[in-house]
Amino acid sequence: QVQLVESGGGLVQPGGSLRLSCAASGSIFFINTMVGWYRQAPGKERELVARITSGGSTNYADSVKGRFTISRDNAKNTVYLQMNSLKPEDTAVYYCNAVGGSCPYGCWGQGTQVTVSS
Repeated sequence: QVQLVESGGGLVQPGGSLRLSCAASGSIFFINTMVGWYRQAPGKERELVARITSGGSTNYADSVKGRFTISRDNAKNTVYLQMNSLKPEDTAVYYCNAVGGSCPYGCWGQGTQVTVSS
């Protein structure tokens, strides 16, 4: 069974930091996939936040550039999203997505809630 599991979300004050993790199990191996972090706020469409290719290239949404960093640990089959200088507008459910290898059409995790509030 293919599975992506996000963790690390929570409540944080503006200016704070969180690190999200996306762990793969089953037949997904991140080394062969492009992995992205998406988010969806209430009443808004899901949007791409950051992604990392199998070769390690990264790209970010303009709204998070300089604040968020995506990275991968192929040995642990895990992708991370380090989020610094968080703002209330970063509040959303964050989802992990993998494309490639065992996920030719994309696999999604269940999401993790991030709330930025004082």
